[in-house]
Amino acid sequence: MKIAFTAPMKPLDHPVPSGDRTMGRLIVKALESIGHDVTVASRFRSWRKDGSDAIQAQVRTQALEEAERIAGDWERTGYRPDLILTYHLYHKAPDWIGPALADRFDLPYAIVEASRAPKRRTGDWALGFAAADSALERADAVAAIHNADAACLAEVVPHQRLSVLLPFLDAEPYLEASTAAKPLAALPLKLLAVGMMRAGDKERSYEILADALERVRTLPWHLTIAGDGPVLDRVRGLFPPERVTFLGALSPDALPALYARHDLLVWPAIREAFGLVLLEAQAAGLGVVAGDTFGVPDIVRDGETGLLSPEGDAAALAVNLRRVLEEPELADRLGSAARQHILDLHSLSSGAARLEALAEKAVRNHARRREASKS
Repeated sequence: MKIAFTAPMKPLDHPVPSGDRTMGRLIVKALESIGHDVTVASRFRSWRKDGSDAIQAQVRTQALEEAERIAGDWERTGYRPDLILTYHLYHKAPDWIGPALADRFDLPYAIVEASRAPKRRTGDWALGFAAADSALERADAVAAIHNADAACLAEVVPHQRLSVLLPFLDAEPYLEASTAAKPLAALPLKLLAVGMMRAGDKERSYEILADALERVRTLPWHLTIAGDGPVLDRVRGLFPPERVTFLGALSPDALPALYARHDLLVWPAIREAFGLVLLEAQAAGLGVVAGDTFGVPDIVRDGETGLLSPEGDAAALAVNLRRVLEEPELADRLGSAARQHILDLHSLSSGAARLEALAEKAVRNHARRREASKS
């Protein structure tokens, strides 16, 4: 199948690393691994930090100009995809390009990782919200990335077009590193946190983590933090320097070995859609102690591959940390189950199979719509 891919939230070659960019790349890799021919149709980014009718109207104009350019290229070269696939759509990153091309060329249109916040129906993001809803209405198949988003999308997307496509990763480097180097847990427990250091939810996650660790300060642990960003100095000041090692930002190739050298991933996951690092850690044989946020319970089995606490509750996070610190063998049990969990449900092949089902659903639903329009 020839698939034209767009990512209005963040293009695949954006210079700033993020879970969103990584997930987009993984989607393309998974589709190509099962023989699909994926072409990035556009690098256009509709995401804006600030919203207003004027800003969104300008973005809409630019997006439709981009769609016209792409359509001209396709007509000139004779290229015609079998499916248009958009990754990550919501009110701050609407998709005008995918629906315009799908309508012009009468093509199936699918969306992966759609989310919806009805409170944005009015106010500064009203135009973007309406555009995102319009794309959802046009889509022949829509996949939420977790069940919490699916529940909200169900208000506007019929069940026959809606599914949940659980996140996945290329687990092999993490599995190999874990098999080669993962030691049994021992005190002081080697804790790991991996996250960018920027104002807002990430900074808040570090604040909650520091609070939780302060509550277990009498127990033996050492924390390694991998990450960098504009609030690095603020984050450094949250933790006792004698018990924390800051590594800065690491290349993706360095991460599997980093995970494998540790006993437990700890991350409060404030406002995380699901947390790619939670998948990476589990693939490397680490259990996780994390916040029960949005899609986190869809990828972490509470009590089996990790211990989850209410989002933002430092005291509850500390209780879970204390459980593992007082019983280091629990870290090993969680880690072993976590590795198998990733193999069973969140590997690249698992993701490819779910994407294949989504693409087939989009093609079927588009054919049904076409037949219905003729009657």
